[in-house]
Amino acid sequence: MRVSSVPETGNTITNPVIPGFHPDPSVCRAGDDYYLACSSFEYFPGVPLFHSRDLVHWTQIGNALDRPSQLRLPLDTASSGGIYAPTLRHHDGRFWLIVTNVSGDGNLLFTATDPAGPWSDPIRLSGVHGIDPDIAWDDDGNCWCTTAGVGQIRIDPDTGETLGPSRRLWSGAPGAKAPEAPHLYRIGDYWYLLIAEGGTERGHSVSIARGRTPTGPFEPCPANPILTHRSTDHPIQNTGHADLVQGPDGSWWMVLLGVRPGGGTPGWHVLGRETFLVPVDWVDGWPVVGELSSVMPAPPWPLRPQAVAAEVRDDFDLTELAPRWISLRQRLPEDCTTKERPGWLTLRARGGSLDDADVTFVGRRQQHRSCRVRTLVDVADGHGGLVVRLDERHHYAIEASSGQVRVRARIGPLDTVVASRPTAPGPVVLRVEAAAVQAVNDARTGPDFVSIGIEESDGTFVELASLDGRYLSTEVAGGFTGRVFGMYASAGSVHFDWFDYEPLER
Repeated sequence: MRVSSVPETGNTITNPVIPGFHPDPSVCRAGDDYYLACSSFEYFPGVPLFHSRDLVHWTQIGNALDRPSQLRLPLDTASSGGIYAPTLRHHDGRFWLIVTNVSGDGNLLFTATDPAGPWSDPIRLSGVHGIDPDIAWDDDGNCWCTTAGVGQIRIDPDTGETLGPSRRLWSGAPGAKAPEAPHLYRIGDYWYLLIAEGGTERGHSVSIARGRTPTGPFEPCPANPILTHRSTDHPIQNTGHADLVQGPDGSWWMVLLGVRPGGGTPGWHVLGRETFLVPVDWVDGWPVVGELSSVMPAPPWPLRPQAVAAEVRDDFDLTELAPRWISLRQRLPEDCTTKERPGWLTLRARGGSLDDADVTFVGRRQQHRSCRVRTLVDVADGHGGLVVRLDERHHYAIEASSGQVRVRARIGPLDTVVASRPTAPGPVVLRVEAAAVQAVNDARTGPDFVSIGIEESDGTFVELASLDGRYLSTEVAGGFTGRVFGMYASAGSVHFDWFDYEPLER
């Protein structure tokens, strides 16, 4: 495995602090350490977990839900179904993770003594309804669960039992849609209820209210929404779904999701919703959010880059896959292994194509608007290849079979072979490159172009197709996820010697 280090940021930091498809961030502090969790939707393992010592540099330390007993995603789990909006907290010496599986199991609670795992099997919260659950404790030891809507109920976190009736709290601005992502905090003399509203598209925003008790009544902040980029041409849009945390010096900060649309009108985002960081001041008992931008002044404490950062290459030398690798709905050991052929990843086909819910797939999130992905594949025993995927109905792939490669594009109901080419016997290097558009010449210009082809033995790139990237965007496909580059098998067994991900820009 080859890695590249995170560049020093000097007097500035670069947003997003966790780029790519990492939405709905929830953060907690334990001593000098910070931990952050994100939604994972239809992908397994679920709920990626990150660690930081400075709120700026984050390293993935695992996935909270990495066993089938924790995460059930049936084959009829729709894309953008599955795991929604975790809340991560540290309380009474334990880490607590509460989350919704919208594809069957409802609201679930997990615990761990080490956030890197293992995490417990789920405690089912059958009496808690709604999505985006939050968990908070008052001074008397009562545990309050607050959900989108915004409703609240007291629970026993050790058993999942509900204690008393559910009641409605404050639900944001009158008429604003989708009051969700609630987080409840005790800060000073008040309890604060932070929510998102306006929907997770361009109207997304963050609002807050406060009360003297965790059950309210809550008075809204007169400056609501305290953060939104709606009706602006700001390069960061869809800002919302926030969580508050104190920095090492006692200052306050907010993590939140946002997108970076590109191209012409209406702007297309392809990386999904990403995790951003912004400072927060307190004025007259209310939080005032600082300016959110892609380059911001560094926090007033020493930055502590992680020893190992952005992964560039995986040679599949380990017996287990690194935590950044994700699969669709499940990962069966007999269909995905590095043990069959040492130093290679072997995928054995289940579903027949990328259109099928049970396709054998292993991928990683696209985290840069311009990047290059390469893999060496041996298809002597089957068919398979390399894909940039948004969902079953939106993907571009290059598939190898014995003596041939072909480029296939699936855009909604349209499915076509764009190009094909014979290849010499033996393994072949497949390549996909995303190149962000730097200048918009007309309103229909997409955010990037996706070049797909093979590499000759001397390293020469043979481009077979260059496809408009906007068709693999949320604005076209819908849903809540971002692009994932992956390897897949569509027939028989397919072997991958290495996978290389090279950022070409931030």
